[in-house]
Amino acid sequence: VHKIPESVLVVIHSADLQVLLIERADKPGFWQSVTGSKDALDEPLVETAVREVLEETGIRIGSEQVPLPHLRDWQLSNVYEIYPVWRHRYAPGVTHNTEHVFGLLVPRDIDVILAPREHLQYRWLPWREAADQCFSPSNAEAILQLPRHVAADVA
Repeated sequence: VHKIPESVLVVIHSADLQVLLIERADKPGFWQSVTGSKDALDEPLVETAVREVLEETGIRIGSEQVPLPHLRDWQLSNVYEIYPVWRHRYAPGVTHNTEHVFGLLVPRDIDVILAPREHLQYRWLPWREAADQCFSPSNAEAILQLPRHVAADVA
């Protein structure tokens, strides 16, 4: 089964703009936010985000600790070329992915339980440092926009 070239990027952050990054197991040294592809063409992006966050971090969106309104669709999409090393996961001829960006506000002391086959470790970093750590330019750019989105939520 080929991956669908439409995905979510979820910037998980605390109220004080600390950002959660996770290190890929298949590419040690590659730090990123939660990402993942739709499971079905008609899967709503919010469902994709909720599922991927749970799978990759153990954080349950819709719980008392992380209510569903804490997940925000930033109405931002990036189209990027899929790294050749990962193209075999997609249908032949698929070279680009469309990524939809979300922000997720969580308590800073929330338990993070990584999927061991997917990620090696996690860390919380101030937003600028987190952006510098990301291997993906679109992920770094999304993190750099975090303060603007948080300010808009408060306004």
